[in-house]
Amino acid sequence: MSPIAAKSRFLEIGALNRLSHLRFGTRHAMEGTYTGRHRSRHKGGASEFLEHRQYSPGDDVRRLDWKVLGRTGRPYIRLYEDETNLVATLVLDVSRSMTFGAGLGRGADSSKLDYARYLAAAMAYLIIKERDRFGLALVSSKLDAFHPPASTSTQLEVVVNALEGAVPAPHTALAPALRDLFSRLRKRGMLIVVSDFLEDDLEQLFASLRLFRHEHFGVVLLHILHPMEERLPTGPAYRFEGLEGEGYRNCSPEDIADLYERRFRAFLTGLRARAAAAGCGYHLFSTAVPYVEQLKTLLVERHGYG
Repeated sequence: MSPIAAKSRFLEIGALNRLSHLRFGTRHAMEGTYTGRHRSRHKGGASEFLEHRQYSPGDDVRRLDWKVLGRTGRPYIRLYEDETNLVATLVLDVSRSMTFGAGLGRGADSSKLDYARYLAAAMAYLIIKERDRFGLALVSSKLDAFHPPASTSTQLEVVVNALEGAVPAPHTALAPALRDLFSRLRKRGMLIVVSDFLEDDLEQLFASLRLFRHEHFGVVLLHILHPMEERLPTGPAYRFEGLEGEGYRNCSPEDIADLYERRFRAFLTGLRARAAAAGCGYHLFSTAVPYVEQLKTLLVERHGYG
């Protein structure tokens, strides 16, 4: 791991060591996308060269690239397309609605975006340390940044630096961003979408997600929710202001609390139903629960460990 990556505020190695016995993998619903961690060597034919990765103890020395060793003095092995087990791309919503909770600290008081960045850095660390490929896309109303999946020694640094530098964008429209990303991904794999899914048009969003499902990507939606979104505060009067230019409304929470909670629950139920209909996994992550604990639950659920 690079020293720069280790210093990222979003990458907590000590906390992630509690998950060292688990790895992020696919579940039975994705059979056919992957053939396991030890894939065939295409006997009788050559597979496509993918990338170099620095040699680690235990690697097969027969895969060393001796020309690179002679030129640089550093041992690297050659990776081929058929030798990559998991290709994961995490899509992080960096729209302004994700900043809800900002300025209030960590844990239940952190913004949804910061919570999502801790989660993204953790998943990058767990996937790359298993020598699988991880990529990151930052999206809002468009594809703001894309770092293609890789398993190189520098990829973790690339990812956490991108997370550190992510700037919230004014609006949310994930559908066009996902369509753009779909055209750029060379190899099918796992798509992990981390968002609050506060979309004006969920139909268009799931139409874009179905593009990935039709090409046999595994799609997992991680829904980030702040506990203060579940119900309105108590008090005589508040000004409620939209984070993405929707304006504001002055009112008493008591006047709209019941309607708000009914619509909020309908939103959650509808999102789960749409995910199931599209063949996507769905997990609700509350910022009130430490991200490591919720990530552990996700990993256990996907593997069926007891």
